[in-house]
Order: sequence, then C-alpha cells, then structure tokens
Amino acid sequence: MPRTAAAPNPLVVNVSARHCHLTQEAVEALFGKDHKLSVHKWLYQDGQFAAKETIGIAGPKGRIENVRMLGPVRKETQVEISATDSFQLGIPPIVRDSGQHAGSPGLRLMGPAGEVTVESGAIVAARHIHMHPDQAEDWRLSDGQRVRVRIDSERPVVFDDVLVRVNPEFQGELHLDTDEANAALVKNGTTALIWGV
Repeated sequence: MPRTAAAPNPLVVNVSARHCHLTQEAVEALFGKDHKLSVHKWLYQDGQFAAKETIGIAGPKGRIENVRMLGPVRKETQVEISATDSFQLGIPPIVRDSGQHAGSPGLRLMGPAGEVTVESGAIVAARHIHMHPDQAEDWRLSDGQRVRVRIDSERPVVFDDVLVRVNPEFQGELHLDTDEANAALVKNGTTALIWGV
C-alpha cells in the first residue's frame, strides 16, 4: 500500500440511495398478509434486489416518500439514509455498520396496508466494500479491516475508515451513500482503488 492504477481488481463504485430492509412481519404489516417483495431490479451482489415496493418514512420533523425496499427480507428491519435525509426527518445522523442498531433512532414506516414504528434501525450506513475472498487475497485484506479508498473521478476523493466485508458470495463493490457519492462526482463507470490500511 498504497496501490496504483495497475493494482488487481479495481472496485466498482455503486451509490446506495436511501432504502429499507424489512422483516417478513414488517412486509406484511405494510403491504398485507402473505405479501412477498417482488423484483424491480437485480443488484450487483448476487441474490440481492431492489423491490417494486416503496414506502414512506417519517421522523419528528419530516417525511420522505417512495423509499425503495431491498430484498430478500431480513431478520431485522433497517432503514438506511444519508445525513441529508436525517436532517429532513429530524433525527440525528448516526453512522453505523449494517446491523449495528444500538443507539440509532427509530422511524415511522408507512405502506399501503398499514404502518410500522421501529424503535431503532435508522442509520447512515458506514461506507463499506463487498469483496470476494480472491480479491481480498490480492489486496492482502481480511474481513472486518478498515481501509482508505481513492475514488477515480473528475473530483477524486480519498475516504478513510472503509469497512471491508469478505464473503464467497460477494463481488468487489464499494458502497457510498448519496452524500458521499455527490462529493466525489460519482457516475456510471466510476471505480475505486484501495489506497492504504
């Protein structure tokens, strides 16, 4: 480290816009008994999809409509928003790794069949990399490490404290939220390189 543009396996950069992960119980409360999320678009990671279903989310000061569901369903409901979204909703921007809900605020979720209030789980997801073990070996990285990443764009940015997640089902992909992506002028085809540990 640092790597150069000739380093193996440059990472695809994808923007993770605001979205919800729901339990099956929450899906049914919001969309009706026995409802199953339907595929709108398959995502970069195998088996993951953006659903056709959307909901509204509300906090103490505001509401955001048309928030996309991601599938498949999960064991816990989680709402991933940007810091800008948190200000609109009136909740603090709590940065957490996915699944780490301790100390995070809740929200009201509104669907066509009903509402659900979650006591926690509204987070600004920490920027992170999905990585296949072969790529992790190339980079000499392991699951759970934190790295620096350089975005190759018209406005290059180096992000610190990027979580590495290694799994045989993953493909190399950096997830940024909309605030981070806008700061780096990310567009289709933007790539990233590991810049240091």
